[in-house]
Amino acid sequence: MGKLLADITPLRESPAFRRLWLGSAISNVGSQLTLVAVSLEVYRLTQDSLYVGLLSIFALVPLVLGGLLGGSIADSHDRRIVALLSSLVLWLTTGGLALQAWLELGNVWLLYLLVAVQSGAQAINQPARSAIIPVLVRKELLPAANALSMITFGLGMTAGPLLAGLLVASVGFGWTYSLDFVSFAFAFWALFKLPPMPPGKEAGRAGLRSVAEGFRFLGTRPNLRMTFIIDLVAMILAQPRALLPAVGALMIGGGETTVGILLASTAVGAFLAGLFSGPLGHIRRQGRAVVWSVMGWGASIGGFGLVVVLAGRSGSGGVTLWLVPAVLCCALAGIADSVSAVFRTTILQSATPDHLRGRLQGVFIVVVAGGPRLGDMLAGGGTKILSEGWVLLIGGVLCIVVAWAAARCQSGFLTYDARNPVP
Repeated sequence: MGKLLADITPLRESPAFRRLWLGSAISNVGSQLTLVAVSLEVYRLTQDSLYVGLLSIFALVPLVLGGLLGGSIADSHDRRIVALLSSLVLWLTTGGLALQAWLELGNVWLLYLLVAVQSGAQAINQPARSAIIPVLVRKELLPAANALSMITFGLGMTAGPLLAGLLVASVGFGWTYSLDFVSFAFAFWALFKLPPMPPGKEAGRAGLRSVAEGFRFLGTRPNLRMTFIIDLVAMILAQPRALLPAVGALMIGGGETTVGILLASTAVGAFLAGLFSGPLGHIRRQGRAVVWSVMGWGASIGGFGLVVVLAGRSGSGGVTLWLVPAVLCCALAGIADSVSAVFRTTILQSATPDHLRGRLQGVFIVVVAGGPRLGDMLAGGGTKILSEGWVLLIGGVLCIVVAWAAARCQSGFLTYDARNPVP
């Protein structure tokens, strides 16, 4: 079991990483709690799902702009200061959400504004935090460190939404946001305790020219570029999120409860992948591991689609036993996605020069945020021609085929060796 469980050597060796990890573990739950609570509050104010959907639009634009410029800022300034200042903005916006709830202002546009500011600050914060990790742990421990981060991600994605529903129903929005405000103090404390991390001699000025330099570097580094391409393949061709409400209402049954269970199953899969990530640290062919895990994601989503096809319209009268294999497929998808994320992040951190890490992490944020939304659009449009189950099944198969074809076109990615990280 010791060889299967997550390698905690980064936590033992680096007190700074340990504090950062603990702070993230606590604040991730609070962040997911707030994310769900805002959606619930917008719906309570408007009684219209369209206004809830607009939250994604108000969050996406600052996320894209902030991710690109945030990486440039992280490469040009002390990353500790960048992370601290952006975390302060995140903390204040969470306080603003709590304050408006306590005052019962009931203004949906104020919620949109706070979410937009929070999203932009998060986009600046994340590249700086990710670029800090390779400084805190040894290169050979990066897979273990990133796998430990998957544990906190899975925990937040599982516990946050569940707690949000319970807290909003029992104590209201004010206390729910206030708990996130308190939990964020731990993350802020962990960043405050970090040593100074000034930019190196090769760092330039932040701005559009700096962002363009990052893209030029990416254009000449096929292995790094492949980490983004293959993630886009998975998220665009095999993204089930937009189809889950229809699946819960008509095929599997159970409505919103089923949707919550399926989303939680994916998060539990990510948590389990992190918990039993011990063997990942011994894998040297990390590019090949990314390809196989993306293909595993496609197979899991395809399997989920097959379950939905076989279920037909049997769920319109209530939840059915088809929920069991559907949950299993979603959990396997979460495991595959988590393994892919661990190695893609590790390759990005190892093969990118320090003075460019922030900008490449910024591009990573944009891909992670934009890919699923493009996938939602493609999947939703596909239902105009095919049923939800067939869209998922075909999308999963296409993900496998395209991922393998892309890997064959960039054969160097399949032979990428962690002992000699060639970008």
